[in-house]
Amino acid sequence: MPIIKFISNKLFWKQVAIATIIMGFLIFILFQWLRISTHHSQKIEVPDLSRQVLSDVKTTLDEMDLRYIVIDSASFNPNYPKRSVIRQSPKPGDIVKENRKIYLTLNPSSYRSVAIPEFYGKTRRNMETTLKAAGFEIGSNPTWVHDKGKDVVRGLKHRGKKIEEGDKLPKKSIIEFVLGDGNR
Repeated sequence: MPIIKFISNKLFWKQVAIATIIMGFLIFILFQWLRISTHHSQKIEVPDLSRQVLSDVKTTLDEMDLRYIVIDSASFNPNYPKRSVIRQSPKPGDIVKENRKIYLTLNPSSYRSVAIPEFYGKTRRNMETTLKAAGFEIGSNPTWVHDKGKDVVRGLKHRGKKIEEGDKLPKKSIIEFVLGDGNR
């Protein structure tokens, strides 16, 4: 019986009403603060930054109140200008809020350098496969030297200069073979 008497008391219901009003007011204030602090109504469309160099990207994003972070330099792509944007996240056209970071992947200034593998005494066919797998291109004009081994690699050249094992050349460099002619 004392609980029923307590619940039916007018003072109890006044306090419940006051607590409900205060909680409702606090929740209303909280939602208003969240709407303002999270820029709920603000929308910025991410621009297409591909093929732009970093100085142009900085200008574009500063005007839009956006930031950028360079996360990587990808493999060199000759179809894009040097040190230009190849990929970005978020993608162009996505909607973001101010001060959002745009993550960029840049095109390096050239192909990365690759070391020349061991080649002396190996067959032409074997070395073509090895060099292509390393990213080199094979020239179409081999030089022939007198040697008892037919199509055995006796040297490599790049732009007319002799190259040695361990030398580093940019990927996609054209390498010419110096091969044995099988006549000794």
